Amino acid sequence: MRPSLSSYEYLAGGKVRDLYGIDDEHMLLVASDRISAYDHVLSTEIPDKGRILTAMSFYFFRKLAVPNHLAGPAEDERIPAEVLGRAMVVKRLKMLPIECVARGYLTGSGLADYQRTGAVCGVALPEGLVESSRLPEPIFTPAAKAEIGEHDENISFDDVVDRVGQDLAVKLREDTIDIYSRAVMLAEERGIILADTKFEFGVDPSGRLVIADEVLTPDSSRYWPADSYEAGRTQPSFDKQYVRDWLTSPESGWDRASDTLPPALPDDVVAATRARYIEAYERISGLSFDDWVS
Repeated sequence: MRPSLSSYEYLAGGKVRDLYGIDDEHMLLVASDRISAYDHVLSTEIPDKGRILTAMSFYFFRKLAVPNHLAGPAEDERIPAEVLGRAMVVKRLKMLPIECVARGYLTGSGLADYQRTGAVCGVALPEGLVESSRLPEPIFTPAAKAEIGEHDENISFDDVVDRVGQDLAVKLREDTIDIYSRAVMLAEERGIILADTKFEFGVDPSGRLVIADEVLTPDSSRYWPADSYEAGRTQPSFDKQYVRDWLTSPESGWDRASDTLPPALPDDVVAATRARYIEAYERISGLSFDDWVS
């Protein structure tokens, strides 16, 4: 018989995920249907989003075969029935205070940094790049983790060294670029561009670097259809950029620079966002979301 969620100790909650203690070595990581944008957790949820994120993370943890925090299968008996399909049993780790971002294309905060300084997180780039330009090679552009409601701060590699030490900083950079580069090839085979992504890492009791949280989901990555890619403009996407674009459109009536909270998402934006998340999972994995654990 599966335990109830209430039988576990609630440890912490983030913008999207909640963490519960199972025992001294394991935790339950539960992905909700919440969606965040521009440092706000929106009042509207996206149905099945938690299951999609979990399905995609399981797929990539297995496909990439890198040290990760998984401690059981998607159907693990320690997962309560009420969160089955959107939870994973994971190992307890010492998490590192760095968002490890890999970029292969110039967009988002990276584009803003480049337009201001000619570089992203201290990495100098060629002149003349525009929105969605492909970079000569993938770059490591870390950020310092922020509290909920605050914006992650882009930092330089030297800042990472100051926070975690030289050896670990180099390992973080190498692993981030390696995992991203391999995922890029997998996505390309499916006709999708993986523009950028972010990873979180922890250290296990033996001192080994382990990838944790989520991996290569539409929440943590920018996925673009390859057949319509064109530098110089914003790309259609399979991620939550659709929500960001609606929030900053005249239709929403919201001023991002104001102190007001974002408005609720209309039904058509919710449905379109859900469809994009599912399409990203199915196109990249080659699996049907209908067959995922529930």
